[in-house]
Amino acid sequence: MTELQTLLDDIRDRSRRFVIYHQSPETPYEAWFRNHNVDVDYRELPAGSPGNFLVIERDGRFTGAIGLDDLETLLEPPIVPPTRRDTVSEGYQILFEVLSDTVFTAMTRRELLAVSREIEERAYRVGAGTLHVGFQHLSAFASQADVYRHLAADTGLEIHVYGSDDWTPPEIDGVTYHRLGPDARRRYWVLAFDGGPTPAQASGLLAREGPTDSYTGFWTSDPTLVGQLRSGLLVNSTGSPDRRS
Repeated sequence: MTELQTLLDDIRDRSRRFVIYHQSPETPYEAWFRNHNVDVDYRELPAGSPGNFLVIERDGRFTGAIGLDDLETLLEPPIVPPTRRDTVSEGYQILFEVLSDTVFTAMTRRELLAVSREIEERAYRVGAGTLHVGFQHLSAFASQADVYRHLAADTGLEIHVYGSDDWTPPEIDGVTYHRLGPDARRRYWVLAFDGGPTPAQASGLLAREGPTDSYTGFWTSDPTLVGQLRSGLLVNSTGSPDRRS
């Protein structure tokens, strides 16, 4: 998937800086971001300051901030289906926004599942539009079939699932399957939701699996990047789509 790899490389090249404002020089957050290959600066807050926080700068410009009180919990995000997201703190949705368009390395499968659920939740809340989901193999969709069955049944979403042809997926009304060609059989995890009638709700995820079951990738709320993710999937699909409905 040359197009997806090019996009990942382009995002990686963007200049970014995280600045932690904290009263103590020792924090657990710096180690987490360093493990994710993010440059972090530390600024000490004077005693009596109202709270500690993280600032994100991109290309020298401020792009977002988040308080650190709940950050440790947010870095171990809950994973629940979209139909049960009423039990999830809004804090994780804030973290999703603040860290958008930042390439991380050493991401775990749990983290990627949590980001995927956030994108699915957006699609579920909007209830319309198009959601594209790419797997290395269609058989990897088996464990997610129930989630997407609910998404398709409860919304007006048009859902497209991509993967190499190693399994016959179930018939789900509203879900179209696309088979990826042999050149696309790389370890990429992709989601792209176009936002439906609300482009500001567009969101996407791109991650490439490494040799030790860790991932390099990013998530985004940029409609242009989401469109590029969708194009990267479509250009690698072969044959006619199978609606199986």
